[in-house]
Amino acid sequence: MLAYNVANNPLNTNEWAFPVCECVHIVGFAFSIGTIALVDLRLLGLGMRHQSPSQLLKETAPWTLFGIVLMLISGPLIFSSDPLHYLRNFSFQFKIVVLLLAILYNYTVHRKLALADASGFGGAMAGAVSLALWISVVAAGLFIAFV
Repeated sequence: MLAYNVANNPLNTNEWAFPVCECVHIVGFAFSIGTIALVDLRLLGLGMRHQSPSQLLKETAPWTLFGIVLMLISGPLIFSSDPLHYLRNFSFQFKIVVLLLAILYNYTVHRKLALADASGFGGAMAGAVSLALWISVVAAGLFIAFV
């Protein structure tokens, strides 16, 4: 069996590598979750009333994708710094499950309802579920350090 030595990982041998990678990860989350939250708040009827949910989704989609790509590149790099620690960490496990659900939800149900300019209960539920999923991802990520 091939052993993985975390001491040889560049993120663990350079004092700036891990913090920079973390910052890139946070920037990715800010772009992706920030733009998704704009659409969610519009679906909830709480802001950006001068634009329809579909307009807002179309205008923010490239920034959302950019954030998700940054996040999906930097996340595995961070994971590589100590994979056994992360694999044993319940908060990390929860984060990964909720992250997958949030991405799937965002590009299926959420997208369909936003493009249809859903309003009322359906639109509000789509926005609320999306916000709950993304807030769960962030909260779980924060708790990785404490579990």
